[in-house]
Amino acid sequence: MTLRHAVLAALLDEERSGYQLAKAFDLGVANFWYAKPQQLYAELARLEQGGLISGREVVQTGRPNKRLFTVTGAGLAELEKFTAAAAKPSVLRDDLMVKVQAAGRVDTGTLIAQLTERIGFAEAKVELFERLLRTMRGDRTEEEFLRDGSPIGPYLTCLRGLAFERGNVEWCERAVAVLRARRDQDEAASRSSLPEGDDHR
Repeated sequence: MTLRHAVLAALLDEERSGYQLAKAFDLGVANFWYAKPQQLYAELARLEQGGLISGREVVQTGRPNKRLFTVTGAGLAELEKFTAAAAKPSVLRDDLMVKVQAAGRVDTGTLIAQLTERIGFAEAKVELFERLLRTMRGDRTEEEFLRDGSPIGPYLTCLRGLAFERGNVEWCERAVAVLRARRDQDEAASRSSLPEGDDHR
């Protein structure tokens, strides 16, 4: 997948300005495709030049004018072509996993601190996804929305993001518990191996 496909998909349900698109990426799309605002603006320009989106100028009073973008027929055809192609399996690339891989040979306290920080980040994302899902379905139950609600695509991707972040919380909490227990066990063993009367403090 390229950024162009993520942008086209994000513009399918409504016209958006570059600013609104950046917010959409920050809130929901970022759970499967991250992009900086400047990358998004550059991609919008390329897509419009290529005829995959069209833009219209909106005059605003007291504020700069803005441009709203929507997907064209050619853009939808590009998404159809992309959707028809075989999907590549996802691959996890995470520097925290590399650090945990070295557990037992590097400072346990540092790993615990970074895992705890990741828990906080993941919990915040869980709250965000839960809020987005509630907003999308309104007063309907999830079962009702999944049956015939709209937009179904963003809802399903937010469900995946929610499951991913809940999994992060669960794994990080377990890793922290394991590392703490092993550290405490090692410290207890170290104290018991000292000769009687020897104070290592």
